Amino acid sequence: MTANNIDQRLGNLITQQESDILAIWSAELAGKSFRSDEATMQRHTRQFLALLPAAIATGGTADTNLRQWDEVRNLLGEVSTQRAKLGSTPNDTATFVFSLKQPLFTMLRRELGAESAELSEASWAINTLLDQLGLYTLEVFQKSRDQIIVRQQHELMELSTPVVKLWQDILALPLIGTLDSARSQVVMESLLEKIVETGAAIAIIDITGVPTVDTLVAQHLMKTIAAARLMGADCIISGIRPQIAQTIVHLGVNLEDVVTKATLADAFVVALARVGATITRKA
Repeated sequence: MTANNIDQRLGNLITQQESDILAIWSAELAGKSFRSDEATMQRHTRQFLALLPAAIATGGTADTNLRQWDEVRNLLGEVSTQRAKLGSTPNDTATFVFSLKQPLFTMLRRELGAESAELSEASWAINTLLDQLGLYTLEVFQKSRDQIIVRQQHELMELSTPVVKLWQDILALPLIGTLDSARSQVVMESLLEKIVETGAAIAIIDITGVPTVDTLVAQHLMKTIAAARLMGADCIISGIRPQIAQTIVHLGVNLEDVVTKATLADAFVVALARVGATITRKA
């Protein structure tokens, strides 16, 4: 029997035995640990079995990248993306497809048990097909997980670089942790957006929480200061500890035109004076 005939027969058998296959498959999945709710799981299994026969009959089982498999791949992409968002494992995601092997093999043995050659060919075709689809779910799952991780990293960077309005025309940007290129870009964008939003004239960049200052960190700071000046705001750097001061001198970083202070409180006093504000202590 040719491959095309096998594919046609497989499609017809799955259509005819859909309810039995679905029952066995659902029981197979019920014993697995998934984060999806039961209603969503049942919807996905019904949709998959409804799309599978036509895709096999028209696109064959050898190559699931053909356009005839678009709807099936779209559904599996939805399943994989949803699992990634729910925190499922790659194994759980691929099991959605691989667990269909047993119900289909059971159906093939029942329907083609007397035709050994056809049974062998059909079993091989199903095995090859489901392996391809299972690997596709893993690929989509990994891409979705990577996108989630990148988005979370970006959100964490934004949360770790808050720009605070201390006073009229005065902003503070407390930095904590290592200042690399990616985070520096977020720092600069956050500060510039806040300067535009508030019309601030002074921005205090506090590096008390930055463990070390090397050449790269110093360059990032200078670029941020230069960008803020272009937006009409001057910068004061606070949190200059003795070790950091020695490092900056050793690196030869020129901070002559930048006001620096040991503490955020000292920098705030200077900023208040620059905007013409004073704080008096009650007797």
